[in-house]
Amino acid sequence: MLAVFSSVFLRVALGVSFLSALADRFGLWGAFGEPHVAWGTFAKFIAYTGMLNWFLPESAARPVAIVATGAETALAIFLLLGWQTRTAALLSGGLLLLFAITMTAGLGIKAPLDASVFSAAGGAFLLASCAEYPFSIDQLRRDSARGA
Repeated sequence: MLAVFSSVFLRVALGVSFLSALADRFGLWGAFGEPHVAWGTFAKFIAYTGMLNWFLPESAARPVAIVATGAETALAIFLLLGWQTRTAALLSGGLLLLFAITMTAGLGIKAPLDASVFSAAGGAFLLASCAEYPFSIDQLRRDSARGA
């Protein structure tokens, strides 16, 4: 029972966390400067992306921000639906680990620790190691294949 709860909880927590970050960068949590709002606009997210990726040319900030946004959107959907869960979890762990590393390089170790980015990456990698993904499209497909 714990394994069932844990994998579903991890899928939902990671997926909703990605969606929350997306909502923030598009102003859905409020304007920049309001409590608990990190960016408030996509322009501020691009600037933040540039700060984290200080080793890239300044012109790379926008494309990197767009790619990160697309990746987070796709991974959130895959995780919440439980479709290609192992792959989505591995990619989520890799993306979160990249975020943690760039946050550490750009802002210092406290920033990714305060945002629990290393923990989220660890959770994603743990999710990838689960044997089954209950309450998911993957489970439905597997059950359907067994019955065929």
